[in-house]
Amino acid sequence: MLLSIPKHEFKERQQKFISTYKEKGCEAAVLFSVTDIFYLTGFHFHSTERPIGIMIDPADKVHLFVPELEHEHAEEYSVIDYVHSYPEYPGIKHPMEYFKEVLVKYSFENKVIGYDSLGYGSPMGYRGASIDKLIHVKKFISLYGVVEEMRFIKSPNEIELIKESCRWGNLAHRLMQKYTKVGFSEIEITSKASMEATKAMIDTLGPDYKPHGQTAYAIFRGQVGPESAFPHAVTQNIVMQMGYTLVTAAASSVFGYTSELERVMFVEEASKEQEKYFNYMYEAQEVAFQSIRPGRKYSDVEKDVQNYFKENNITELTKHHTGHNIGLLGHEAPFFDLGDHTTIEPGMVVTVEPGIYVEGLGGFRHSDTVLVTEDGIEMLTYYPRDLESLICY
Repeated sequence: MLLSIPKHEFKERQQKFISTYKEKGCEAAVLFSVTDIFYLTGFHFHSTERPIGIMIDPADKVHLFVPELEHEHAEEYSVIDYVHSYPEYPGIKHPMEYFKEVLVKYSFENKVIGYDSLGYGSPMGYRGASIDKLIHVKKFISLYGVVEEMRFIKSPNEIELIKESCRWGNLAHRLMQKYTKVGFSEIEITSKASMEATKAMIDTLGPDYKPHGQTAYAIFRGQVGPESAFPHAVTQNIVMQMGYTLVTAAASSVFGYTSELERVMFVEEASKEQEKYFNYMYEAQEVAFQSIRPGRKYSDVEKDVQNYFKENNITELTKHHTGHNIGLLGHEAPFFDLGDHTTIEPGMVVTVEPGIYVEGLGGFRHSDTVLVTEDGIEMLTYYPRDLESLICY
């Protein structure tokens, strides 16, 4: 059973990144993106006020720059050549002064340097100099989005990890539906289901399982009853009542890779009005499934779904685009949006989630995680989608 990305794949990613930035005229690179650092090195960490970055020098050696408290962690779990550390932030000597010393020692000066950001950033109180203030270089070239584009198409190993994520999201959702009953609050339902699914997950996968994210969970995140008409509501500890419309979310992280399973459910019964909008949503998702195939544009899929909404005079009930890529982040580019003309390619993993929102009645949105294949799609999530299966008794 695959539970992590093998070392050789991280090396292959690094070599691809190096080749890409050299084609752009760069001789070395500096990155501060948490997700991109993990993607290239396997080093998973929590971003705080303490700066962390990756540097690839002109000799193609990969360096991690971390606070001292992360030094052993970085050496043990990352695929890199060197780890450099500093005592603390802000410290008597600022971390970026240590960073400068590494850049100078490994010949970054007077070179063409690629970067994703000119400095580390954090909402946790970080202040520090940008790299263009630290050393003299020939030129800085932005590499913003380069690693993200490398992540568009998933490797077979990444796909296997996402499939494993789907399995445990499926279990968490099944348990949440089982425990959803009149008189129980959303928090007690989701807490019980998530804990039970997580326990089964860690017992089954064993000590080699590393989430690098959130373990198995299922939630409503406040989309309960009339509040489900807000696409991104927040948990409010609402108590279930008969006839409520529910919009769910379930997933798990497996070595940082996640998936997305969402369903519209109903507490004990669904009215004719609820059934009507459920069917519109269901059919819109079917339109999207049939529209996704290699060679088309992401915008083409959105156009097909929007045409369906227009034909049924419900465009005013829609509030967001049809979906997005998914992998290390819950939302990744490209997007099924009229403004995104990226070409669909085999190996992309996407969510398909057209939604309809009716004030006072609720929201209607399924989301499925889907793999683009050579001739269409493969459904990776497999929870029932029909109305009858989604009544909570």
